[in-house]
Amino acid sequence: MGATPAGTVTCDHCGRANRVPAAAAGTPRCGNCHSPLAWITEAGDADFAEVAEQAKPYVLVDLWATWCGPCRTVGPALERVAHELAGRVKLVKVDIDRNPRLAQRFQVQAVPTLLLLDGGEVVSRRTGAAPAAALREWVEESLAVRR
Repeated sequence: MGATPAGTVTCDHCGRANRVPAAAAGTPRCGNCHSPLAWITEAGDADFAEVAEQAKPYVLVDLWATWCGPCRTVGPALERVAHELAGRVKLVKVDIDRNPRLAQRFQVQAVPTLLLLDGGEVVSRRTGAAPAAALREWVEESLAVRR
């Protein structure tokens, strides 16, 4: 498989910018203070297996569309959750209009559709926008059941 692009994430603890690849073994940590980093990336039909299904820790998948108003609202809330749960979840965003095979595979009927994956297996699913606190509660409850 080809190299996946890296993004830049600012450490929430020390403020240092870090390059974080879309796919990698383990979980990203700050090169300066070694704190867990928020792992937020995009994936599509071609690289979803590498970016999301093979990832550890758990993967929170945001199946969204550019024309969807609630999707634009839930996006920042999901990023906040990814920062709050750094080291425990990876946020992977999928534009369903550009990646129709994934939309079909996960039977997306409405957007945003949120999935929580463990080793590529869907362990929880939610449709619709919600505030960050409610999304975090959903993710944490889903994780608690898996332990």
